[in-house]
Amino acid sequence: MTEQDEGLARLSAQVRELLDEAQRQGASAAEVGVSEDSGLSVTARMGSVETVEFNRDRGFGVTVYFGQRRGTASTSDCSPGAMRDTVRAACNIARFTAEDSFAGLADADLMAKDMPDLQLYYPWGLTAEEAGEMAVACEARALAVAGINNSEGATVGTHEARRVYGNSHGFLGAYKSTRHQVSCSVVAGSGAGMERDYWYSMARDALKLDPLEDIGRIAAERALARLNPRSTPTGRLPVLFSAEMASSLLGHLLGAISGGSLYRHASFLLDSLGQQLFPAWVTIDERPLLPGALGSGAFDDDGVATRAKAFVKNGMLESYLLSAYSARKLSMQTTGNAGGVHNLFISHGDDDLPALLKRMGRGVYVTELMGQGVNIVTGDYSRGAAGFWVENGEIQYPIHEATVAGNLRDLFKGIVAVGKDFDARRSVVTGSILIDRMTVAGG
Repeated sequence: MTEQDEGLARLSAQVRELLDEAQRQGASAAEVGVSEDSGLSVTARMGSVETVEFNRDRGFGVTVYFGQRRGTASTSDCSPGAMRDTVRAACNIARFTAEDSFAGLADADLMAKDMPDLQLYYPWGLTAEEAGEMAVACEARALAVAGINNSEGATVGTHEARRVYGNSHGFLGAYKSTRHQVSCSVVAGSGAGMERDYWYSMARDALKLDPLEDIGRIAAERALARLNPRSTPTGRLPVLFSAEMASSLLGHLLGAISGGSLYRHASFLLDSLGQQLFPAWVTIDERPLLPGALGSGAFDDDGVATRAKAFVKNGMLESYLLSAYSARKLSMQTTGNAGGVHNLFISHGDDDLPALLKRMGRGVYVTELMGQGVNIVTGDYSRGAAGFWVENGEIQYPIHEATVAGNLRDLFKGIVAVGKDFDARRSVVTGSILIDRMTVAGG
C-alpha cells in the first residue's frame, strides 16, 4: 500500500469513528466529510526565487441529525478527544436548533455504488529547487521578448488532495487527486503606458502541462498586445467573449438554476424548466465521469451518485442544479450536484478564433472582465471589460475601460456561435462565445 493509500485508509477509519461516536451520543443520523491537502508553490521574479510556500491542511466537518434538527461542527484536530468534542458540539447545536422539515441525509438508494478509477491522481515529485528553476526559466522566456520590461513573476505549483465522505446510511467514498499549475505574469511598456497580462497552464498530470517556453511567450505576447489602448465606440454591437471569459457566462446560468437561488426566489430563471433559453442548436451537459478531467467525481457532497445529464437540450432548460436539501425545498429530486457541477460542456461549431472574428465582422472582442455587476435575481448584466476592437473581422487595436451590458436572458438567446477553441483548464469548459448584440459603452 502506498503512502497516499495509507492516508486515505487512515482518513476513512477516522470518518467511521466519528459516525460511530455520533450514534453513541444519540444522533439519529450523521454525515462526516474530511479533506487533507498538501502542496508546494514557488514564485520567481526578475530571475530570482522570491517565495517558497509549503502547505498542509486537514479539516473534519461533522453534521448530526436529531430527527430533523441539525447541528454542524468542524475541527482540524484528529486526536480522539478532539473528535469526540466535535461530535458533542454538533449534537449540542442540533438539540437547540429549530426543526427543519427538509433536513436530513439524501435517500439511501441514491448513494453512489460504483467507484470507477477516474484517473485523478498523478503525483509530481517536485522539489522546491526544481520548481524554482522552472519558474525562473518560464519568466526568462517572457522577459526575452522585446518590449517586456518588468515582471510580476512566474509561479510553479503542485497540489495533492485526499477527500473522504461518509454517512450513517453506510456509505463511504474516498478519492485522491492532484492539480499542477504553471503561470507567468509580465508587464509591457513603461510609465503611464504600462500594461500587464498573464498566461497559465493547469492539469492533473504534470506531463500534460504546456511547455514553460510557451507559457512565458504567450504571457509576453498578450501583454504587448494591450499597449496603447483606445476608447471603445458606443452602441449596440456584437461581442465576442474569449474562451477564458466565456465560462463566466455559463457560471451565471449555473448560479441562476442552483437550488439555493431557486428556493429563495432569488433567480431570474425561477419556474423556467421547459423554457427556450438558448438557440435550438445549444446543448449544455455535465460529464462527471471523464477520466482525468478537472471536475470529475463519482459522488457529490451528499454521497449521491453523479451522472451524465443535460441541463440545456435543444436550447431548452431541462434540469435545475440541486442538492438533496434544495431538492426537498422545491419538491423535486436531487440531481447529484451538492457542491456544484462536474465537467460542464456547451455544444460548439467548427469555427476557431480567427473564424469567429471574421463572423463577427465589427464589434468588441472581450479578453478581460471586471466588476461584479451581475444581478441573478433580475438577470441584468453590466461589467467592465477590456480587449480589442474588431473591424472587417480583424483585430484593430486594444480597448480598455469599456462596459458591456444586457440581460442574461437576451445574452443566452443571442448566442450566434461557440468556437472550438475550448479552454479545458477549469470544470466549466467552453470555447469563445459570440453574442449578436450587447450595449457597449466606451470609457
